[in-house]
Amino acid sequence: MSVKGFPVKGILVTEFIDIQAEYYASVIIDREKKEIVLIVSEAGGMEIEEIASQKPEFIKKFSLFGTEGESNTEKLSIWLSKIFPNEIKEQAISIVQNMYRLFREKDCSLVEINPLALTRDGLTAADAKIVFDDNGLFKHTSLTRLRNPEEYTEDEIEARKAGLSFVSLEGQIGCMVNGAGLAMATMDCIKLAGASPANFLDVGGSSNPEKVINGMRILLKNNELKAILINIFGGITRCDDIAKGIISASEQLDMTLPVVIRLIGTNEEKGREMLSDAGFKTFRSMPDAISSIVEYAAEGV
Repeated sequence: MSVKGFPVKGILVTEFIDIQAEYYASVIIDREKKEIVLIVSEAGGMEIEEIASQKPEFIKKFSLFGTEGESNTEKLSIWLSKIFPNEIKEQAISIVQNMYRLFREKDCSLVEINPLALTRDGLTAADAKIVFDDNGLFKHTSLTRLRNPEEYTEDEIEARKAGLSFVSLEGQIGCMVNGAGLAMATMDCIKLAGASPANFLDVGGSSNPEKVINGMRILLKNNELKAILINIFGGITRCDDIAKGIISASEQLDMTLPVVIRLIGTNEEKGREMLSDAGFKTFRSMPDAISSIVEYAAEGV
């Protein structure tokens, strides 16, 4: 059995709820204002994006604050009284304060209840979603048990064990980049040039050549690849160490695909010299590297 092309491995059966009204509630980070924000809407049961586009007047925002998980209870009470009937207002206050406490204590980036359902017994979380910030997981090791391995590809699991950030995509150009922002920009440029990236792979700010070898090993498992782009902006990352990793990977692995390398930053001259001696062509310009990799991918079709 499959749904939208994905195999169904389990079915969740829940108790029937007699819902009288549906609300939406979430605690998120407003990155523009640099605040933790509570969002509440009377249009529960819908995706928040749909509410924003179809019923923007239903979205209400309240800034939460406090160093000990405390919020401004008096102002919050007044604000919520405009959304929830008096008979459930106190329960609503308790729920959103607990959401805020969870958000702070577990280093979350999202705590969402949708719908926050009103039944004859009061408010209840009919469905919920929590997103944990990966950067805070070292403080909450018990949360790693919540991961479902079946939601990740074998390559993604292997990458995590190797300390790499990797996401499988459906394109034909393998990408190895240092830094998530540069990785996203690289994928955007590949798409803009008329091709498609096969993955997101961030080797991070480390200069450990072993990460490059592990990353290349993961990329080469993809039989759909036509070419590989390595895009490095060296700051903490040293370009000569990246070069060592690429050369070692070429010696240890069966690298028959075209590889385009863009190196700029710390020790770039030394890195490019090492790669040139090993038979690799390097670029300093990102547009030139993108143009080259797209041409190679087109030739391999």
